[in-house]
Amino acid sequence: MNPIRIAKNWISYRRTMNELGNLSSQTLNDIGITRYEIRNIASRSFR
Repeated sequence: MNPIRIAKNWISYRRTMNELGNLSSQTLNDIGITRYEIRNIASRSFR
């Protein structure tokens, strides 16, 4: 795999983790996500 692509995917993963992690529990609940699921959702952008 291309190192630049890996770096871009990692940045996307971290951004998703940070953005979802900063949301309140109520907001996450409103969109149907639990804190436990954040890592799985973010990892989809890293694949």
